Amino acid sequence: MADLRVNIAGVPFKNPVIVASGTFGFGREYDRIYDISRLGGISCKGTTLHARPGNLPPRIAETPSGILNSVGLQNPGVDAFVREELPFLAEKDITVIANIAGSQIDDYVETVRRLQGTKVDMIELNISCPNVKEGGASFGTSAKSVETITKRVKAVAEQPLMIKLTPNVTDIAEMAAAAEAGGADAVSLINTLTGMKIDIETRRPLLKNNTGGLSGAAVFPVALRMVWQVANRVQIPVVGMGGVTKWQDAVEMLLAGASAVQIGTANFTDAYTPLKVIMGIEEYLDAHGESCVTDIVGKVRPW
Repeated sequence: MADLRVNIAGVPFKNPVIVASGTFGFGREYDRIYDISRLGGISCKGTTLHARPGNLPPRIAETPSGILNSVGLQNPGVDAFVREELPFLAEKDITVIANIAGSQIDDYVETVRRLQGTKVDMIELNISCPNVKEGGASFGTSAKSVETITKRVKAVAEQPLMIKLTPNVTDIAEMAAAAEAGGADAVSLINTLTGMKIDIETRRPLLKNNTGGLSGAAVFPVALRMVWQVANRVQIPVVGMGGVTKWQDAVEMLLAGASAVQIGTANFTDAYTPLKVIMGIEEYLDAHGESCVTDIVGKVRPW
């Protein structure tokens, strides 16, 4: 049987399948369905310095082959995460990634500071958040901003730092390069694409926030293209996500240059998707005579 183990920036994962932030909570609910220790890793629910109630409903809307969400980072805050959720995860044989969000750089820095000395194995920085000090534009839409926030957080983080990139930019590879220049140990992509849906009878958007993040199978080709572009631009590891719903998608991501994949929206339609993907990758490697999953990373052959 093929070796599924991967190592990302010095952090070991038993297999390359990670569940994505915002779709798996802190793992408790899914652990009632199957032992989450079978997963390579968990990227926990986006966590902020202080508790957040999230956006007003409606904040989820279905779209063809996907969903729009505007949940608004509802979470209990970093202190509650450390006190109430990490002990549960520490009992599991699973790599823990803390996904961090904020509205200004100091928020990110202080949140990460409070995670030092804990059982968190890696930090994933969600830079798709609006920077309130800079007029509300996302941290991730300016190369200068990406490099700055990466440097500031890297200065306080003992754990390897992974920057989660937004696709809502002209050149995502440029943003990845800025993260690398700022000292990032890895990048993950893509976060959701901004979208909208309108009820033609009420003539109002289906989301209270008017727009939201589009995820699901519909975004996969865009995500795959961006992963390929970024993998060819930076030297640090790339974790691919965006519309991965089956093992074939995961293999495509790996071939495009991802060292691991994250599965998000597919968890809502089939809770067993991550396990099916793990099994599918293993069977693919065996069928093609590959002894290690790392042997296929970046092995796409462009025309």
